[in-house]
Amino acid sequence: MMQSVSGRDHFASSRPADPQLGLMKAWRVGDCDGGGDEWAEEVELTKQAVEAVNQLRPRPRFMVLCGDLVHAMPDTPFREGQERDLKAALKGTDPSIPLVFVSGNHDLGNTPTPSTVEQYCSAWGDDYFSFWVGGVLCLVLNSQLFYDASACPKLKEAQETWLEEQLSRASSSSSSTEPKPKHILVFQHIPLYLKSPDEEDDYFNLQRAVRQNLLDRFRKAGVKAVFSGHYHRNAGTRHGGLDMVVSSAIGCQLGNDTHGVRVVVVTADDVIHRYHSLEQLRARGMDEDLRKLLQA
Repeated sequence: MMQSVSGRDHFASSRPADPQLGLMKAWRVGDCDGGGDEWAEEVELTKQAVEAVNQLRPRPRFMVLCGDLVHAMPDTPFREGQERDLKAALKGTDPSIPLVFVSGNHDLGNTPTPSTVEQYCSAWGDDYFSFWVGGVLCLVLNSQLFYDASACPKLKEAQETWLEEQLSRASSSSSSTEPKPKHILVFQHIPLYLKSPDEEDDYFNLQRAVRQNLLDRFRKAGVKAVFSGHYHRNAGTRHGGLDMVVSSAIGCQLGNDTHGVRVVVVTADDVIHRYHSLEQLRARGMDEDLRKLLQA
């Protein structure tokens, strides 16, 4: 799916991750394999995030939720209630700020199947797609198909074919009907890596062979940044001109970060991003230097 959105060169977007309704209690009681039978805390935090994003000036052009929308895995107890309550919390988002959903491992299952992918798509929309904003091409990917597609190889193949077409067209396009993007941004749940492209395989990153393949393709196409969640801590770094950005969660924190949202400012020449606590965003908005970039 391709959505075209025209606009000025400079714009802001908000990039929260992992509301994951149900994890906070599950983490406290040490039963993260369960669905989590309480999620009022995450609902309140999501409402605070929506309030903070609504107050940003200038208003963000879109808001991406980068995966693990809920904690309960597909076909488990509490799943329906968590999805219902998250949708209700997000209804407060200003209608002028489109919501973009990215699928996470809890949304699809650690080993997704055609059925779980279909369930996700019915509830939240396509699991991979592209859209344009202000001359910037944004690619939303299903990272679970990179991580473990053993139960749905045809879906993995379809995304691979689509992604290769997107990257090839973006790197070679120069016509008036399809101009070359000012920047290419990727959104996926699982990070390529946390600290280094050479780090060992881990639950929180993609396997080294998969990671290197994607890095090579992204760099060749000119991808500027990859935005992810999953880690429930802030991480990432820039290597070879590509920025790997890992944002902590709206919901459960597994490190020392605060509940927050990453604000991304896109100019004609650069993509600047900074993690803001919900408290700061609600009280003072984005940092002043970011705001000035948007007024330039």
